[in-house]
Amino acid sequence: MTDPVLSELLDLAQEAARRAGALLRDGRPADLGVAATKSSPIDVVTEMDIAAEKLITGFLAEHRPQDGFLGEEGASSAGSSGVRWVIDPLDGTVNYLYGLPTWAVSIAAEREGERVVGVVEAPMRGETYFAVLGGGAYANGGAYGEGAALRSRPAPPLDQALVSTGFNYVTDVRRHQADVVQQLIPKLRDIRRGGSAAIDLCDVAAGRLDGYYERGLHPWDLAAGDLIAREAGARTGGRPGLTADGELTLAATPGVFEPLQVLLEELGAWHD
Repeated sequence: MTDPVLSELLDLAQEAARRAGALLRDGRPADLGVAATKSSPIDVVTEMDIAAEKLITGFLAEHRPQDGFLGEEGASSAGSSGVRWVIDPLDGTVNYLYGLPTWAVSIAAEREGERVVGVVEAPMRGETYFAVLGGGAYANGGAYGEGAALRSRPAPPLDQALVSTGFNYVTDVRRHQADVVQQLIPKLRDIRRGGSAAIDLCDVAAGRLDGYYERGLHPWDLAAGDLIAREAGARTGGRPGLTADGELTLAATPGVFEPLQVLLEELGAWHD
């Protein structure tokens, strides 16, 4: 890596994610409960979400005090350096609350508005996924050892594609999403629902999924994983001609991306 700033941002993101992941894994109280709710009574925040975001922002601010922040649990500042950190301290909170292993720490860095670094730490898998813009995507730990290159899968026909999705916590939106899945599933190999957008995006990057789509994501849900998927050779976007956003986030191996995008548009996956 020839850009020393990007190297620094990657190192800091990896260390911040590692520390937050260790806090969440080792510090989870036996009586963990809901600290607050967001969009609905089942869209929860725990005390550990809040603690992890404080750890991440504190660590990054110590090393780069002029940077800005956008975090799921309220961190928000413009900064003056041109760098902004986009942070989901605990992606998959409901899984974490129930003791399920599919949750992650997601940290991305933007420079002058362009996403340049992404790190996703999955402590219960023992895996870390990371990418730098233009430098490829890699993973450490678990099944990968150190610095294994990630590549999306060769494209199967759509009817042989394994696709993951997620569901919103607002009842009317969930009902519509279930209708879309009902029409979509006969056209695919199968559908998975993991519960962490960051991990789903990294699983597309790693070839563990052929595709992933979801409505209603926020920037912190997708920032790191979107970059990792793209750097692994997957295509990412939203509705036709648009980037991934709250209406629709889609990532897939190149041969699956377009037919799946067209099908989701026909089914109205992005609206009620």
